[in-house]
Amino acid sequence: MANHGGQRVFAVSALIILALVAVGAAFPDGFGAAASAALSTTTRLFGWFYLFSVFGFVLFLLGLAFSKYGKIRLGPQDSSPSFSFFSWISMLLAAGFGVGLVFYGMAEPMTHYIEPPYGDVPAETVESARYAIQYSYFNWGIHQWAAFSVVGLIIAYFQFRKGQAGLVSSVLSSVTARHPRVRPYASWLDIFAVVATVMGVATSLGLGVLQMNGGLNAVFGLPENALWQFIILFVMFLAYMASTWSGLDKGIKRLSNLNMILCIGLMLYVLVTGPTVAILETITLGLGDYLQNFIGMSLRISPYSDSTWASSWTIFYWAWVIAWSPFVGTFVARVSRGRTIKEYVLGVLLIPPLLACLWIGVFGGAAINMELGADVGLAAATQDNITVALFEMFELMPFSGALSVVAMLLIFIFLVTSADSASYIVAQMTDAGSINPPLFKRVAWGVLIAAICLTLIAAGGLTGLQSAAVLSALPFTFILYMMVVVLVRELRSDRKAMLTQLYRRHGETPVGADAFEAESLGEEERLRRAPSVVNRRVKR
Repeated sequence: MANHGGQRVFAVSALIILALVAVGAAFPDGFGAAASAALSTTTRLFGWFYLFSVFGFVLFLLGLAFSKYGKIRLGPQDSSPSFSFFSWISMLLAAGFGVGLVFYGMAEPMTHYIEPPYGDVPAETVESARYAIQYSYFNWGIHQWAAFSVVGLIIAYFQFRKGQAGLVSSVLSSVTARHPRVRPYASWLDIFAVVATVMGVATSLGLGVLQMNGGLNAVFGLPENALWQFIILFVMFLAYMASTWSGLDKGIKRLSNLNMILCIGLMLYVLVTGPTVAILETITLGLGDYLQNFIGMSLRISPYSDSTWASSWTIFYWAWVIAWSPFVGTFVARVSRGRTIKEYVLGVLLIPPLLACLWIGVFGGAAINMELGADVGLAAATQDNITVALFEMFELMPFSGALSVVAMLLIFIFLVTSADSASYIVAQMTDAGSINPPLFKRVAWGVLIAAICLTLIAAGGLTGLQSAAVLSALPFTFILYMMVVVLVRELRSDRKAMLTQLYRRHGETPVGADAFEAESLGEEERLRRAPSVVNRRVKR
């Protein structure tokens, strides 16, 4: 029955995606205009809702990590993590940030330096430089990982601890079970997640191809045309198909580790050869501004003035990460088996944002300091073509050619790992949540993603499909709320089961709840969950 459901999800989602791509390719301008208008209306009407929701997810995750549920493992209570800490973080970065951080790590701070957020300070000044780093940290910081973290935590808990399929519909099965009329439509939750994932990944891959073509033009003088874009996509396709063939433990893991090494190496080189002290001061001041204004930025919107900036940046980002959360969250869940909830939250919610802030501080800080000191033309280059701004900065540094080659390699590997992990996760979603989906499904989705990408590049319909993908964030936010409620209820039941088992092991309840809690902290680590002994009369 589960396999039959998986085949239905596979077939229906593929048909919906192909229909959307056909419309986007046949009517790129009309489809793009309609999708962009719908997205603009949604962000304008529900921007406040996105801000509240993402901030709420941050508070929920931090509260959960430091609660009595923090020691519960995402798997049997005596299990250990499936991947080393370095590989785990590397794969998180590859799936969650991808090529976006490479391009926007320098370009976004420079853009905010030219056009300060909310128009609060004069443009191209010391004040706007400080503001640019602060809001770049905010846009790429903790909030961006909140939706990924929530979905990943819930999927991992139900998949590895409760033995259910790693699907949105499985998480909500207790809800749909109480409503028989709704139950037959539960698989549409998975179809919804697959469609949003494939559209998002295909458009991101396509935009990455265009950006790589721009970089090759800037560095090597290669023309920006359909032929070279096809060549880039074809080479990427061969690379991520080879990685897909190797599997998660070899392909994605090795590429992610290589990416992490390249990121750290490139970042250290820019730090050492650039204005080192100014960069370190920029990072320090930026972190201080970010933490000091954390709550204010989290809920800031403009009811009394034009809110174009927030809609174009922060609210769009939040909608984008919510739309991508089924994909990234499911991948994060897959690589997080065996970690405690506390370890998971602190690792996923804090470490990738910290690394992103370091990257932005180094590249954005170097670029802004160069521009403030001598007006080297980086602001103009960013305004003219954001895809080549990073390479323009490299031209001002020693061994610029080698730097550009490393950056291009980094971009390429990020795109390959994104496409590979997407193929893996979508195959899992369309195979009844299997941890190891069959190779033919992984290959099929890899081919389909590449075909969609090529079709939309040729037709000029990438941005329209991207807008359509982001539109899925609004309904999925409500689904996320339901998933959170189900998780909290199951955690309570889970803890009662663990405490009941401890009671029975002791033979009777120890005197004093505090004493029992203290004793259980260490012993819980050695207990497996035993749902059959749940005694709902046991007090928490």
